[in-house]
Amino acid sequence: MPNFMKTYNSFEEIDYDLERLKLERQISIEKLKGVKDEFAENLKPILWVGPALKVAGKVGIFLLLRKMFR
Repeated sequence: MPNFMKTYNSFEEIDYDLERLKLERQISIEKLKGVKDEFAENLKPILWVGPALKVAGKVGIFLLLRKMFR
């Protein structure tokens, strides 16, 4: 069974790892904030108007062609 515990030789090594882990945690939190902001931006209704108009146009053309060839 492998040993996952790190052995430290000084308090400086412990302090170094604690500071590194603290910074990694802060970086991860900032990345999550960016993802959250990007997700919120993508959910804004104005971004859905363009694609909705394209779909509506295609459906309208389809219905028009269908009426013409009946």
